[in-house]
Amino acid sequence: MYVRQNQKNLTGAQKKRFTAAVIELKRNGTYDTFVRTHDKYFVPDRDRKLRVGHMSPSFFPWHRCYLLEFERRLQSVDSGVTIPYWDWTADNSPASSLWADDFMGGTGRESDRQVMTGPFAYERGNWTVTVGVTEAQFLTRNLGRPQNPISLPTAAELQWALDDPVYDSAPWDSTAEGGGFRNKLEGWSAPKSEKWRNHNKVHQWIGGHMTGGTSPNDPVFWLHHAFVDLLWDRWQQKHPGAGYLPAAPLELGDLQRGRVIAADELMPPWDVSPREMLGHQGLYRYE
Repeated sequence: MYVRQNQKNLTGAQKKRFTAAVIELKRNGTYDTFVRTHDKYFVPDRDRKLRVGHMSPSFFPWHRCYLLEFERRLQSVDSGVTIPYWDWTADNSPASSLWADDFMGGTGRESDRQVMTGPFAYERGNWTVTVGVTEAQFLTRNLGRPQNPISLPTAAELQWALDDPVYDSAPWDSTAEGGGFRNKLEGWSAPKSEKWRNHNKVHQWIGGHMTGGTSPNDPVFWLHHAFVDLLWDRWQQKHPGAGYLPAAPLELGDLQRGRVIAADELMPPWDVSPREMLGHQGLYRYE
């Protein structure tokens, strides 16, 4: 069993090994396959097909499986590498060490949002964006969105989600307002004065490539979602009697039948059920 560490506790050598493994996956084409997978399964409410990655109950188990697959590929390059996590309630500034030149690099320059520092800067020659490109091939960010400021989620916003004892509720999408940890943590359930909460708000705070279905184009995606995975752990520990919902396939006539995954149905593209992803004992732990 291996350990996923808080990114702020990584040594310089650990940061270098992680970024080097990520860059190697980019070089051999594996990385962009993961970006395409995320984009394929980023299905919004308005689409009348299966939603498995986002805006649905399987948000947590699908991303757990996705991170595990990516981590295994990293470890095929360097067996000592694991995905670190980023606690955005604590390290909540563009000045945090996460954004230093020796790790993720910083925000984009004002003129075109191009990231100019760190190992993923286009000018370093290791990071050309090829999936979902609309304008340029360089990585973009706009940390904190200075022209229209946004802050990272607070500990109180996060606690609001963790305190909900129900996993999810009908209609099992971004409009679910009958309670539910999933929708509150994913970030669609928010007061009318706000557009995003928690997970979604982090994507918007980073800006650039992190704001769409091809968000894994920015390697900080993995650190963000490792923390989301850890938060699912915390919720399970806080509500040990609460389980994944919906527990059974939705009834005939339900508009969401065939569009969301029940506990024992299989999640593409891996054909693994949410129930199989409810824990990760024996695989990894958080430190």
